[in-house]
Amino acid sequence: MKTKLKMTLKEADRYAIMKDVEAGKITLVKASEELKSSYRHTRRIWQRYQREGPEGLISKRRSRPSNHQLDGELREKALNLIRKRYPDYGPTLAAEKLEEKHELKLSKETVRMLMIQEGLWKPKRKKEQKVHARRTRRSCYGELVQLDGSYEYWFEDRAEKCCLLVTVDDATSKIPHMKFCRVETTEDYFRLIEEYIGKHGRPKAYYSDKHGIFRINAKESLRQQTTLGEGLKQLGIELICAHSPQAKGRVERANGILQDRLIKELREEKISSIEEGNRYLEKYRRKYNKKFGKRAASPEDVHRPLLPSQKLEEIFVEKTMRVVSKDLSFSYKNEIYQIESNYKHRLWGKRVEIHERDGEIKSVMLGGKKLKYKKWKERVTPVQQTIDVKELEVLWPTRKRKKPSRHHAWR
Repeated sequence: MKTKLKMTLKEADRYAIMKDVEAGKITLVKASEELKSSYRHTRRIWQRYQREGPEGLISKRRSRPSNHQLDGELREKALNLIRKRYPDYGPTLAAEKLEEKHELKLSKETVRMLMIQEGLWKPKRKKEQKVHARRTRRSCYGELVQLDGSYEYWFEDRAEKCCLLVTVDDATSKIPHMKFCRVETTEDYFRLIEEYIGKHGRPKAYYSDKHGIFRINAKESLRQQTTLGEGLKQLGIELICAHSPQAKGRVERANGILQDRLIKELREEKISSIEEGNRYLEKYRRKYNKKFGKRAASPEDVHRPLLPSQKLEEIFVEKTMRVVSKDLSFSYKNEIYQIESNYKHRLWGKRVEIHERDGEIKSVMLGGKKLKYKKWKERVTPVQQTIDVKELEVLWPTRKRKKPSRHHAWR
């Protein structure tokens, strides 16, 4: 009874050539040319064919374990650690953690295959994305800095949902500074930029989205710039607003990486509050920049120091206009303020500019000069809490929608 042999295409070609040699149709020299191998190796194949027949042409390594197969003990150790400590990690991050924390050096592809076999990772098909024109990186560090706020449950179920303000340098993809805050507000960007400038100096330009913090979106508005935009203009920093998320892709990609990796790092460090998170961010920022940072085309750092006339505490303030009454008073947030001046008639009906920061009046300005003022003791009406529109998502209670019965009038 004839037995069937399983051969690869290469082995089948060898068998056909050896049969021609056996039949005397071709010589070993001609066979070596057809096999594209040396004469000595062709002779060894021929001798094995003469001894063992067609079975001698089949690879001896078939059905045997690979020489590069992962050791069984090492495999189980890695899988136990992944199951116990990193079940929701991606293969790349899991491989990094195994090497960093447990001194198990495995390639990310090995870890990926192990996790797929154990059902800890599902392969994802890449979605077809709309193609956007590429923009060349800026050549110098500090030439263009991308800004964005990312809302996420950064501390998972250990704290409320909050926002991470991120800056990414366009030339290097490094994160110069980032900061946790409750919500994305103008005052939070004031603090972020103040801290950024304190560390690095003034960049040439910031690149942001079209959020109302950066740009006036209401067509009927009388103002030309937002408070933040005016402040950046005084500092000589250009503000560019992107037309799409893809335009500021570097900060968007950084947000994606942070949402995957930073959340897990905060969990490992047992950090559960914005204050603790902000203290930890500097350490994580250095780690991130070491892994994902690129070398700029030019070694020049184009950040500029503050000029003596540029005082951040006077530039980064919320500005509101009020009209002075005949008794030299004005109202602001349900409080009465009295201007102290000997020139009473000169101030009647004048529009003064209120500079506020962190809920407090920092100064009252008229024609570029500071006016002396004091708060009147009597309160006009009880003060109502003012909530920024961005805070509604965080403060509004989440309620399950009640499903009406089958016999309800709406149905």
